[in-house]
Amino acid sequence: MLDKKAVKISLVDYQDPQQMALLIEQLGAYAMDDMGGGEDLTEEVKRRLLTDLPQQQQNFSFLAWVGDECAGMTNCLWGYSTFAAMPLVNIHDLGVQKKFRGMGISTALLQAVENYAQTRHACKVTLEVLGNNDIAKASYNKFGFKVYELREGAGKAEFWQKYL
Repeated sequence: MLDKKAVKISLVDYQDPQQMALLIEQLGAYAMDDMGGGEDLTEEVKRRLLTDLPQQQQNFSFLAWVGDECAGMTNCLWGYSTFAAMPLVNIHDLGVQKKFRGMGISTALLQAVENYAQTRHACKVTLEVLGNNDIAKASYNKFGFKVYELREGAGKAEFWQKYL
């Protein structure tokens, strides 16, 4: 585990081309990982991210740094809980470069997201994780995340999708 002072987390300024390039580079590395689908982002997606993300009001991202090396990232979306009538944050992506894994970087990113969510009085932070990603699940559990269950016996929540 790294000294917590060695890991720095920075909020991405979507208007800054250098920060956007780093974010897209980190996202591409995450996409190429087995747990990210195993394929790089297309050039079209990378180009659209450069123009689309700065226009999104509900998104925010963090970059993780070890020294002067970018080690990981997270992309998040603001949402709204109708059951609590409060904002919530969904972590859409969280990736750490392979050579930096096991050093507490995901925990530092999760803490940054939690702290930022608290600035807008969010009631919770949500995320999704692949069923076989035991390392990530252990990290999330250690940080306090639990599988969503509205009440005992109602069943565990499942994340479904339909491509359009």
